[in-house]
Amino acid sequence: MKAWIPLTLVFALGTAAHSQATCTYPHSPDAPPDGATATKDQMIAAKHDFDRYNNEMNAYLDCIKLEMDSATPKDIAKLSGDEKKKAEEHQKVLTQKNNAAVDELQANVGRFNEQLKIFKAKNKPS
Repeated sequence: MKAWIPLTLVFALGTAAHSQATCTYPHSPDAPPDGATATKDQMIAAKHDFDRYNNEMNAYLDCIKLEMDSATPKDIAKLSGDEKKKAEEHQKVLTQKNNAAVDELQANVGRFNEQLKIFKAKNKPS
Protein backbone atom coordinates (compact mmCIF):
# COMPACT_ATOMS: atom_id res chain seq x y z
CA MET A 1 0.00 0.00 0.00
CA LYS A 2 2.85 2.40 0.81
CA ALA A 3 4.22 1.91 -2.72
CA TRP A 4 1.14 3.68 -4.11
CA ILE A 5 1.93 6.93 -2.29
CA PRO A 6 5.12 7.72 -4.24
CA LEU A 7 3.49 6.60 -7.49
CA THR A 8 0.51 8.84 -6.85
CA LEU A 9 2.83 11.75 -6.06
CA VAL A 10 4.84 11.17 -9.24
CA PHE A 11 1.63 11.04 -11.28
CA ALA A 12 0.29 14.22 -9.68
CA LEU A 13 3.53 16.10 -10.23
CA GLY A 14 3.74 14.80 -13.79
CA THR A 15 0.21 15.97 -14.49
CA ALA A 16 0.98 19.42 -13.07
CA ALA A 17 4.17 19.66 -15.12
CA HIS A 18 2.29 18.55 -18.22
CA SER A 19 -0.48 21.08 -17.69
CA GLN A 20 2.10 23.80 -17.13
CA ALA A 21 3.79 22.93 -20.40
CA THR A 22 0.50 23.10 -22.32
CA CYS A 23 -0.51 26.59 -21.15
CA THR A 24 0.61 28.66 -24.11
CA TYR A 25 0.54 32.42 -23.63
CA PRO A 26 -1.13 34.00 -26.67
CA HIS A 27 0.54 36.57 -28.88
CA SER A 28 -0.90 40.05 -28.39
CA PRO A 29 -2.49 41.57 -31.46
CA ASP A 30 -0.87 44.52 -33.16
CA ALA A 31 -2.02 47.94 -32.03
CA PRO A 32 -5.52 48.66 -33.25
CA PRO A 33 -5.86 51.00 -36.22
CA ASP A 34 -6.50 54.66 -35.52
CA GLY A 35 -10.26 54.96 -35.39
CA ALA A 36 -10.13 58.49 -36.81
CA THR A 37 -8.44 57.38 -40.05
CA ALA A 38 -9.10 53.62 -40.36
CA THR A 39 -11.22 52.09 -43.07
CA LYS A 40 -14.10 49.75 -42.33
CA ASP A 41 -12.04 46.81 -43.64
CA GLN A 42 -9.16 47.69 -41.30
CA MET A 43 -11.49 47.84 -38.31
CA ILE A 44 -13.12 44.52 -39.25
CA ALA A 45 -9.69 42.87 -39.63
CA ALA A 46 -8.62 44.29 -36.26
CA LYS A 47 -11.85 43.04 -34.67
CA HIS A 48 -11.15 39.52 -35.94
CA ASP A 49 -7.59 39.72 -34.59
CA PHE A 50 -8.80 40.93 -31.19
CA ASP A 51 -11.53 38.25 -31.10
CA ARG A 52 -8.86 35.60 -31.79
CA TYR A 53 -6.67 37.05 -29.06
CA ASN A 54 -9.57 37.18 -26.59
CA ASN A 55 -10.44 33.53 -27.27
CA GLU A 56 -6.81 32.41 -26.99
CA MET A 57 -6.33 34.39 -23.77
CA ASN A 58 -9.47 32.87 -22.27
CA ALA A 59 -8.15 29.40 -23.17
CA TYR A 60 -4.84 30.32 -21.50
CA LEU A 61 -6.67 31.50 -18.37
CA ASP A 62 -8.70 28.27 -18.31
CA CYS A 63 -5.44 26.32 -18.57
CA ILE A 64 -3.90 28.29 -15.68
CA LYS A 65 -7.05 27.59 -13.62
CA LEU A 66 -6.70 23.87 -14.31
CA GLU A 67 -3.05 24.03 -13.35
CA MET A 68 -3.94 25.85 -10.13
CA ASP A 69 -6.56 23.22 -9.31
CA SER A 70 -4.19 20.32 -10.02
CA ALA A 71 -1.33 21.95 -8.09
CA THR A 72 -3.40 22.34 -4.94
CA PRO A 73 -2.74 19.38 -2.64
CA LYS A 74 -5.91 17.64 -1.48
CA ASP A 75 -4.70 17.35 2.10
CA ILE A 76 -2.31 20.22 2.75
CA ALA A 77 -2.14 19.33 6.45
CA LYS A 78 -0.14 16.20 5.60
CA LEU A 79 2.60 18.15 3.83
CA SER A 80 5.90 18.96 5.49
CA GLY A 81 6.78 22.59 6.08
CA ASP A 82 8.96 22.74 2.95
CA GLU A 83 6.33 21.01 0.80
CA LYS A 84 3.64 23.36 2.07
CA LYS A 85 5.85 26.38 1.35
CA LYS A 86 6.59 25.13 -2.20
CA ALA A 87 2.89 24.52 -2.85
CA GLU A 88 2.01 28.01 -1.61
CA GLU A 89 4.76 29.59 -3.73
CA HIS A 90 3.57 27.69 -6.81
CA GLN A 91 0.02 28.90 -6.21
CA LYS A 92 1.32 32.45 -5.81
CA VAL A 93 3.18 32.26 -9.14
CA LEU A 94 0.11 30.86 -10.91
CA THR A 95 -2.06 33.59 -9.40
CA GLN A 96 0.40 36.24 -10.60
CA LYS A 97 0.37 34.72 -14.10
CA ASN A 98 -3.42 34.76 -14.09
CA ASN A 99 -3.64 38.35 -12.88
CA ALA A 100 -1.03 39.60 -15.37
CA ALA A 101 -2.86 37.89 -18.24
CA VAL A 102 -6.20 39.41 -17.19
CA ASP A 103 -4.62 42.87 -16.92
CA GLU A 104 -3.04 42.55 -20.37
CA LEU A 105 -6.27 41.29 -21.91
CA GLN A 106 -8.27 44.16 -20.45
CA ALA A 107 -5.70 46.73 -21.59
CA ASN A 108 -5.50 45.38 -25.16
CA VAL A 109 -9.25 45.03 -25.60
CA GLY A 110 -9.73 48.45 -24.00
CA ARG A 111 -7.42 50.04 -26.58
CA PHE A 112 -9.35 48.40 -29.42
CA ASN A 113 -12.72 49.42 -27.97
CA GLU A 114 -11.50 53.01 -27.63
CA GLN A 115 -10.52 53.12 -31.32
CA LEU A 116 -13.77 51.40 -32.33
CA LYS A 117 -15.74 54.07 -30.47
CA ILE A 118 -13.81 56.80 -32.32
CA PHE A 119 -14.39 54.99 -35.64
CA LYS A 120 -18.12 54.66 -35.02
CA ALA A 121 -18.43 58.32 -34.01
CA LYS A 122 -16.60 59.40 -37.18
CA ASN A 123 -18.71 57.17 -39.42
CA LYS A 124 -22.08 57.78 -37.76
CA PRO A 125 -24.78 58.45 -40.35
CA SER A 126 -26.00 62.02 -40.27
